[in-house]
Amino acid sequence: MRRLVELQQKLLPDLVQVLRERYMLLRSIDHLQPIGRRGLAQAIGTTERILRAEVELLKDSGLLHVTAAGMNLTAEGLQVLDEMEPLVGELFGLTDLAEKMQSLLGIPEVIVVQGNADQSPWVKEELGRVAARVLKQTVQEGDIVAVTGGTSVASLAHHLSASSVFRSVKFVPARGGLSEQAELQANTLASEMAAKTGASYRLLHVPDRLQPEALQTLRKEPQVQEVLELLRETRIVLHGIGDAISMAKRRNHSEAELASLQEAGAVSEAFGYYFNEAGETVYHMPTIGLQLDEVKKAQKVLSIAGGESKAKAILSFAKQSCQNVLVTDEGAARSLLSTRL
Repeated sequence: MRRLVELQQKLLPDLVQVLRERYMLLRSIDHLQPIGRRGLAQAIGTTERILRAEVELLKDSGLLHVTAAGMNLTAEGLQVLDEMEPLVGELFGLTDLAEKMQSLLGIPEVIVVQGNADQSPWVKEELGRVAARVLKQTVQEGDIVAVTGGTSVASLAHHLSASSVFRSVKFVPARGGLSEQAELQANTLASEMAAKTGASYRLLHVPDRLQPEALQTLRKEPQVQEVLELLRETRIVLHGIGDAISMAKRRNHSEAELASLQEAGAVSEAFGYYFNEAGETVYHMPTIGLQLDEVKKAQKVLSIAGGESKAKAILSFAKQSCQNVLVTDEGAARSLLSTRL
């Protein structure tokens, strides 16, 4: 397969580029449908004039259905995406990127999807779609799955569906609430994942940031103790990787705290831990939930992070050596590899 792709790139380089662009167009419509031409042009960073011809071609090929509400993929369009998926990695160079990332980061499995989540909103949904596939392939009966909050993990939740193996699975929030939209909090995502898969779930009704006295008091609550015990038995962890300063602002850290994190060189955040470029912990929030030593005991740690702005954070967290799988995108991969190789 790889040799065939190499020959195609040498003999028909324009064809491979056209195929890539049309595949991305179909995949973006798949995630954003129904969507109008103007909205799609903005989402993929092109003009309506350029897009018009491509849409007409795909429509005439029976892959798109266009109505007043917008564009949708036809059954044949969905089938084309499914049939192309095994070829995409080799055809578009994503397999090569993933192998280089595995070597650089020391992570057993890296999956790279097309695009840059910083530039195209549909790419985050693609990250979630692929991460959901990994979870479905990994989960076993009786598993406890710890879930953090955030947009990356939320995108995974969007692409889950019911399966018999999930009936005995429990989704558990890895931490308490965060000062952001309720739909992005770990409690909400754990319950959404359970509802979509037919699994069960538990909730952790505690704030994300706590004073030491409150921390000790809440730890004694029976419901909190039950969730913490489940977290200690976690086999699978689903989490995003945050940019340190962005996460600190979302948690309403003071200006003095932000300055302290910047001075310490914090670049990444996960599970309430802030790490510098060397992967050293420079700050740990006093919080109730999954701790880093417990993450390292889990059998499967699935990280989801995309966009070139996450490159440094991905590299920083990788030095914790606790990930089994990283799902990322071309934006992050190319940015990271361009500065490290």
